[in-house]
Amino acid sequence: MIDVRALRNDPSAVRAALARRKKPEVLSALDQAIALDEKMRNLTNQRDQIRQEINEVSKSVGQLRRDGANAEAESAMAKSRELGESEKQIASALAEIDAELHELLLRIPNLPHVDAPDGASDADNPLIKGPIGVLDTYPAHKRVPHWETGKELGILDLERATKIAGTMFTMQRGLGATMARALCQLALDTNADSFEEVRPPSLVLTSTLTATGHLPKFADDAFAIERDDLWCIPTAEVPLTSLHAGEILDADLLPLKYMAYTPCYRREAGSAGRDTRGMLRTHEFDKVEILAIAEPTQAAAMLEELVARAERLMQLLELPYRIIEICTGDMGLQHHRSFDIEVYAPGCDMWLEVSSVSWFSDYQARRADIRFKRTGTKGTEIANTLNGSALAVPRVWAAILENHRNEDGTVNIPPALHPYMRGATIIGKR
Repeated sequence: MIDVRALRNDPSAVRAALARRKKPEVLSALDQAIALDEKMRNLTNQRDQIRQEINEVSKSVGQLRRDGANAEAESAMAKSRELGESEKQIASALAEIDAELHELLLRIPNLPHVDAPDGASDADNPLIKGPIGVLDTYPAHKRVPHWETGKELGILDLERATKIAGTMFTMQRGLGATMARALCQLALDTNADSFEEVRPPSLVLTSTLTATGHLPKFADDAFAIERDDLWCIPTAEVPLTSLHAGEILDADLLPLKYMAYTPCYRREAGSAGRDTRGMLRTHEFDKVEILAIAEPTQAAAMLEELVARAERLMQLLELPYRIIEICTGDMGLQHHRSFDIEVYAPGCDMWLEVSSVSWFSDYQARRADIRFKRTGTKGTEIANTLNGSALAVPRVWAAILENHRNEDGTVNIPPALHPYMRGATIIGKR
């Protein structure tokens, strides 16, 4: 969440920054938060004045009794009790306002980076790099959608997946399943030079999902296990961010870098009317996430590194891609600055987002209470968090089938995956 002190010290700057998101409801929520914070401060001052008065009255009671002025002492005690009741009422009001303000701040988005491009929607997202590797024209055999090729080769079984789990679930078989696993292993091995591998829980507490900003706003998009107060993770970003929740880190050890393979679960509650065929949009999928916890001065360079690492995997897989920057109006709740890598799928004739790399400034770390301390200094500072999809399987898998499809209907396996394919270099009919 944003720093409440910024609302007090420079509310106009916060308002100007959030206005760039082009969402009037955000500014309305901000105004409510500023009003609530002012009300809290006024009530806090009243409470402190009453406490001071209670202390003064209490001191006078002893002196009055020593002076034999018992009637005056009793009157002072009555006044003290009356002040005490007023203090309790103010404390109760403060607790209610504090809870209301906290809930409101959880829903107010992060401030965009000054260099984030302005815009109102995804139509305004500027192209940063590419397109790279896109053919001038595509032959007919590469214009076949991956769900048709997958069915013909016996490596994508959507019918039985639906029979088992319902709509928007997929199932890879044979070399299709092997390639899905190989993609994850390639992503892990490519980033193992600098990132510690973690296998976190796939179920997390409400507090863990709240720390990253997925709750409360995106509750409808998550799978909940209400009986146990657990949630299926939408991405490994969620448990990795909370690895150090409530901790004070040594600044000399930053940045900390983690990577994780996990299944990911998303209800996709808002996907009605959007293309959900094949592997394009599913409730469950595998993904390798890379994440960093850094101090603010390291964050910009770390963002560049994460983007470069995600881009490198598209190069290794010989897929046509481009990089776009997310404008302020299309930016996620938690994002300070964000980039997407998209691959072109000729069979779908679509650019598919395969990686989103984001810098969250101190927004998530404040929610999770992740701090760091510099050697020889007093106090602590809030850390910065960043994360990116090193590789999300479904759309990359789909793009491979469409871009590497041969005229005879077989699919060439990218050489980077050969070490993980048990000797297979091409996928033919089973």
